[in-house]
Amino acid sequence: METGAYGAAGAGGSFNLKQFLMRPESILRVASAIFALIVFACILTDGYPSDTEGRVFCIFNHNSDACHYGVGIGTIAFLGSLLFLGLDAYFPTISNVAQRRHIVLADLGFSALWSFLWFVGFCFLANQWASTNLSDIHIGQDNARAAIAFSFFSILSWIPLAFMAYKRYKLGVDDFNPNYVDPSLDTTSPYPPYPDAVGDNYQRPPFTNQADTGDGYKPPLY
Repeated sequence: METGAYGAAGAGGSFNLKQFLMRPESILRVASAIFALIVFACILTDGYPSDTEGRVFCIFNHNSDACHYGVGIGTIAFLGSLLFLGLDAYFPTISNVAQRRHIVLADLGFSALWSFLWFVGFCFLANQWASTNLSDIHIGQDNARAAIAFSFFSILSWIPLAFMAYKRYKLGVDDFNPNYVDPSLDTTSPYPPYPDAVGDNYQRPPFTNQADTGDGYKPPLY
């Protein structure tokens, strides 16, 4: 884990592309984008065959909602993965801690939500495929199975992303100490406060041109 606010190095550091791409977050985001691309591409390619009369139907038990759901969450997951990958590259250059916090919270919310949506999508597609009459399906069976499989793989990629975002959020919260007290105002400190903090009336003597000789001697006037 990198050091700095919300798990990123301080602003102003140099960007290393190789090191960035080798980060676990980057690998998982690229994998999530690829999985999502496979899901909605498989459905769009062979997920809408036609019957003998030329009518188009969804390959998953003739349930158009299943196809729409897979394409919808797959497309948004693909775009979201690329968006947060770009934000990861931009994140270390952000000096505003509040902006970093908003990005981490957005990452946490999106990753957790899509982990759940992919789980629902996997169960939905698998259930509809189990109820599909395969005798009506002449092409596209392999693509349908691939969409179900990569929906499951997407769950395995988004859950770790949500966990990493949560760790970054906790790291930023722990770095901020809400119990901090100014030492000059801390009445429980065992050390004596500064004189200014207790209202000491001590003042420096004003500047004077008269020399203090200590024996009453006054210099002669010319």
